[in-house]
Amino acid sequence: MHWLIDGYNVIRRSPELQDRERQSLEAGRQALCELLSRVARSRRDDFTVVFDGAGTGGDGHVAGVRIVFSSARESADRVLARMAGSHGGAVVSSDREVRRAATRAGALAITAEEFLARLEALPQSFESDATGMDLAVDRDDDEPEAGRRSKKGNPHRVGKKRRAAARALGRLAGPFPR
Repeated sequence: MHWLIDGYNVIRRSPELQDRERQSLEAGRQALCELLSRVARSRRDDFTVVFDGAGTGGDGHVAGVRIVFSSARESADRVLARMAGSHGGAVVSSDREVRRAATRAGALAITAEEFLARLEALPQSFESDATGMDLAVDRDDDEPEAGRRSKKGNPHRVGKKRRAAARALGRLAGPFPR
């Protein structure tokens, strides 16, 4: 699976990564990339982290993680949307517009909180269920849009997109080296 990570969005959702970012932006970026690198070494998934950063230095690689900086003309959100359309996979961001763009492009949309919770649970819960994820419906997306018809079917069944996100996060299950 190809994971597209909204870098600063994920950093600012984790207390540990936020502490590192307070030291410097570079320290926060490095801490996130090290975390993803450990996951990439233990899984066969690809990770691409996108940061806003015109003039920040350029793109790079860190053991299984591709690092992309947006240009001055394009935000990281737009880069993520474009990459979601060409690469597919899963987009990790808590930004509602980024998740919507990812879904429109045919990629899975996973919140940063879900992703981080899964990574934090890995060392302790590799013997638990296949996903270990709370499949509660995202309340932000429950607002009906104009012209939208009501859903049919079992109201207690979790939606197709949420089940796909749970399967994607379930790929991260198993032993995890520290």
